Amino acid sequence: MLAKIISGATLGLEGRLVEVEVDVPEEGLPAFNIVGLPDKAVEESKERVRSALKNSGAKFPEGRITVNLAPADLPKAGPAYDLPIALGILIASGQISADTSDSLFFGELSLDGSLRHTNGILPVSYLAREKKIKRVFVPKINQEEASIVSDIKVYPVESLLSLVRFFRGSLEIEPAPRVDLSSLLKVAQAEFDFAEIIGQEQAKRAMEIAAAGAHNIFMRGTPGSGKTMLARALPGILPTLTEEEALEVTKIYSVTGNLSSGESIVTTRPFRSPHHTTSRIGLIGGGSNLTPGEVSLAHRGVLFLDEFPEFPRNVLESLRQPLEDGKVSISRAKGSVTYPAQFLLVAASNPCPCGYFGDPKRPCKCTPGQISRYQKRISGPILDRIDLHIEVPSVETQKLVSQAKSKAETSKEIQKRVQKAREVQTKRFQGTKLKSNAEMGTKDVKKYCPLSDECRTILRSAISSLNLSARAYFKVIKVARTIADLSSDKEIAVNHLAEALQYRLRED
Repeated sequence: MLAKIISGATLGLEGRLVEVEVDVPEEGLPAFNIVGLPDKAVEESKERVRSALKNSGAKFPEGRITVNLAPADLPKAGPAYDLPIALGILIASGQISADTSDSLFFGELSLDGSLRHTNGILPVSYLAREKKIKRVFVPKINQEEASIVSDIKVYPVESLLSLVRFFRGSLEIEPAPRVDLSSLLKVAQAEFDFAEIIGQEQAKRAMEIAAAGAHNIFMRGTPGSGKTMLARALPGILPTLTEEEALEVTKIYSVTGNLSSGESIVTTRPFRSPHHTTSRIGLIGGGSNLTPGEVSLAHRGVLFLDEFPEFPRNVLESLRQPLEDGKVSISRAKGSVTYPAQFLLVAASNPCPCGYFGDPKRPCKCTPGQISRYQKRISGPILDRIDLHIEVPSVETQKLVSQAKSKAETSKEIQKRVQKAREVQTKRFQGTKLKSNAEMGTKDVKKYCPLSDECRTILRSAISSLNLSARAYFKVIKVARTIADLSSDKEIAVNHLAEALQYRLRED
């Protein structure tokens, strides 16, 4: 007898329908074969399914079992086909009778028949809605994640036994209630508050501008000046995720298995801080299964690269495409995928190998050649793609001693201004794919950032005096637009442009 069960596969961040065909003929020598480009995890499902059926009180057929995962030319990976294979065997062997033509099944089985947390639930749920499949059966622990999607009924399944009883009519499984996204989104709890950071007013201002317009920022300063503290305080002033952004991020975390068990959605902007020994594949993505890297896991959030020059040259150069395009395309023999990578880069570096070049208190022990080689580890094209460049000097002793008397702005106060500026941008870019000022292209800058004659004169002078590239020229205008948004000004003024130009000054 032949049974057909609908399931799904994830290719990049998109879902693809997979038809699980199970044939259990009455004759034939005992065998259990899975065809259709299965990987090792799918091959191993034979043992999981066998044990799960027996431990659920069902009979495992003694004859020949053939499972075909169609389409056969689509690679199948992961343990999510356990549930549809097990159900197909039960129907094909005549142990249960069920109409599954309007249902999709997706989940990993334990040996005792219970369903485990499974990656990729969200893309597959969206696929079900797109293909007009009415019912989706997923592990109970994943029900919140699947319930984000509207217009489908999500049935949370605890075990294979409960699913069998459901189709036999002896157990009722109620569809999971719809999850309201807007009530879940919130501001991230940062490791530090901006009020805890002593001094560094110019750096704090630069971080506020970076958060308001999603601009990349490069900090250079001596050890202990507060670069890492500033970066780790940044999530506390970022605007809250929109529903669309939250779904984009959740898809990535669902596919990679970074979504916590029982969590329905990523509610705060991601903050990723990979070590400088991270490989190019770890940062950009790839590998045998073309998985997303750190740049995609930081999508709509922050990618903090501390000790920036210590990263291998080839790893840093691989950042060029995602910094420019907001996405990363990975091509291998197995295929090609594109992942979103619209992140806010925060890079931090010492001025030299010993860290004290230019410090008024501690002498630098490096030779001019060592300093030059250290700073040249970061190429010009990478630095040109960074909007804000800021020097973070060591904190003065007087400020350290008088920290109890000073009252700095809290992250909450700064976040309110950032949120207001981002709302202005959302309104400005309504009807487009743009989310922030940093995402504007050349045409967008000309459309949304008109300049007065006085501003053009200043920019013309700055191009020659600072040797600005064409890319840097437009980045200055975008930063000025963000500064104007923070001041609630409709037009870019001379003072906005002057402040933006300060963040292009750097020692090369």
